[in-house]
Amino acid sequence: MLMPVIKKGASATVIFLITLLSFNVSAAMSGLPDFTQLVEKYSDAVVNISTTQKIKKRGNMQQQIPGLPNDGPFGDLLRRFFEQQSYKKNNHFKNEENSYIQTRRTNDSLGSGFIIDSDGYVVTNHHVIRDADEIIVRLKDRRELKATVVGSDARSDIALLKIEADNLPVVKVGSSANLKVGSWVMAIGSPFGFDHSVSVGVISAIGRTLPSESYVPFIQTDVAINPGNSGGPLFNLDGEVIGINSQIYSRTGGFMGLSFAIPIDVAKNITEQLKRDGHAKWGWLGVLIQDVNKELAESFGMKKPMGAVVLRVLDDTPAKKAGIEVGDVITHFDKSTITRSSDLPLAVGQASIGSSVKLRVIRDGKQKRLRVTIAELPAEEELAQKDNSPHETKKSNRLNIRVVTLSKDQRQSANVDNGVLVQSVEMGAASVAGIRRGDILLKLNGQTIKNTKQFLKIVKQLPENKWVRVLIQREGSPRFLPLKITE
Repeated sequence: MLMPVIKKGASATVIFLITLLSFNVSAAMSGLPDFTQLVEKYSDAVVNISTTQKIKKRGNMQQQIPGLPNDGPFGDLLRRFFEQQSYKKNNHFKNEENSYIQTRRTNDSLGSGFIIDSDGYVVTNHHVIRDADEIIVRLKDRRELKATVVGSDARSDIALLKIEADNLPVVKVGSSANLKVGSWVMAIGSPFGFDHSVSVGVISAIGRTLPSESYVPFIQTDVAINPGNSGGPLFNLDGEVIGINSQIYSRTGGFMGLSFAIPIDVAKNITEQLKRDGHAKWGWLGVLIQDVNKELAESFGMKKPMGAVVLRVLDDTPAKKAGIEVGDVITHFDKSTITRSSDLPLAVGQASIGSSVKLRVIRDGKQKRLRVTIAELPAEEELAQKDNSPHETKKSNRLNIRVVTLSKDQRQSANVDNGVLVQSVEMGAASVAGIRRGDILLKLNGQTIKNTKQFLKIVKQLPENKWVRVLIQREGSPRFLPLKITE
């Protein structure tokens, strides 16, 4: 860049101004974004959310942890830790009417939110307002307004609140359909109670599936997100909200460069349902699935690993009625290609209830087309299972494991129709595959295992140096394991 010629006698002030101008021009030419106008225009629509919980407990008084953030996956962990300590606070009083000791616990700066309608509709995270008796929304102008819950959905972690006010500032809601990795984004929230804090970064990845979060294709960013940011907006450079900051990955409880936001297109669908019905509906297929790795792909006769392999088909479900079978690899759902198993819950969850959808599966190495009618996802249920001690064992020398036929009571307890129980595992093909004592073997190389005699016959016929699949059930959860006999 050419520098201007300074005549002799020019003042130091002129030289300083020219140097500063040169620096600003260089910064502008570097392509770094300027977020100041976005902050000025939309920060008024971002709010701080705090809650009050009244906890009743007979006998000993409940301990309090004032000011502890109840935000994200770490708030509960921190709260449980401190609740185990001998730390006590006042605000305890006796309710004479029912002889309970009642504790009022106020957690300030639990999270953030943003206004989507000038009449007072506010979007935040479900976990921010979960179990709250009173919700306070604090605006940038310092007004504090009580909020009511219009609806809240735990599966998507989205809640819709309503405050009584008019002519409120609102955000501009965008779309998350065409996000690009590497794009600049900005978050506004209240980390640790510091209202309207701004942090910036880029989109690190899209379509992320997190453990125990099967229905949201998260946006991953490197934007600094901390306790108190949850429920706040994620903006693009056009000032549009493209996500809701929801979770972080951390080993310390603080930001470590990995933060996750709910795509705004998912949020729009859920908030519309919450506003209309007070709750959200999700599509349901009725299968348990697993990812397909290279070895399993070979055992299924597939050229490359893809899709979701079916581990179990629940009774009286859309999948059962459609003819889906255990061992089917679902590769396409409607217009979506199922590259990974995590793609299937995302596609099914957002399908319309009652709609008829085409499926493509691989069964016994051949493609098969099915049609399924989507039902509404019911409330989650957990089945407790317990294995009883076996009465008789058989030994398989090729796999080096001992198994026993399941009794009728054992099958009922484990909720299976067939299978053998693994009593012991020694070094060999089974141990290398990851089979453990206590596993229930349900299928081997595509064949259903009815008893130990049939199991030994199947093992005897297994090919050498070729991957086969074994369907097991471990602690109530089925999964496929790749197995190879090398002799």
